[in-house]
Amino acid sequence: MLGILSAGVAPGLALLSYFYLKDEYEPEPVSFVLRTFLYGALLVFPIMFIQHVLESEHLVKSHLIDAYLSSSLLEEFFKWFILFYAVYQHVEFDEPFDGIVYGVAVSLGFATIENIFYLLANGIEHAMTRALLPVSSHALFGVIMGFYIGKAKFTEGHKAKWVVLSLLLPFLLHGSYDFILISLEHWVFIIFPFMIFLWWFGLRKVKKAKILSANHFKKRYPVQKTLHS
Repeated sequence: MLGILSAGVAPGLALLSYFYLKDEYEPEPVSFVLRTFLYGALLVFPIMFIQHVLESEHLVKSHLIDAYLSSSLLEEFFKWFILFYAVYQHVEFDEPFDGIVYGVAVSLGFATIENIFYLLANGIEHAMTRALLPVSSHALFGVIMGFYIGKAKFTEGHKAKWVVLSLLLPFLLHGSYDFILISLEHWVFIIFPFMIFLWWFGLRKVKKAKILSANHFKKRYPVQKTLHS
């Protein structure tokens, strides 16, 4: 039991630490990051209930609906809801990169509890595959969601498109990920190139968020010019 719990928790905490340490400007309070992680963990229960109802009422009648509605839309919307309504206005969310930190936290909170339940049901021998695929993909969906949430908060002018993208892109990517896994016979030959693309895309957002944060701090704390007589 202890081994399964450790294997279930370790990938999520490792990935959260990785992206947390990428924050080079005023790192976020660990207590608030962990609280956001907990919010994500608690999301598992209402989402599982809704998915059970959809399945028991036979409302999911195709792989496409299963991938994009029952899994992707439900999970990404609830994570987005927490990020937008519980974190977006918080005083600690004070630079663009923070969106990534909190996006990853809420996503990995969900992924960690989901991972523990899966390993309890199916065995610890699946721990490595789960770490490389579902847990990592949730982290990267969180990166993308958080990047656009951060861009929405700290970009002047029209913010609506960034808010829309913060939900739309993770939804489409998550749905595509699930559709590959549940509908294709030789999914393994497609999912790994897809994961490589997802890591490339996510790390590009990390790099861009760092630049946005650097520019944000230059504006916030301008260097005072020395006056020469």
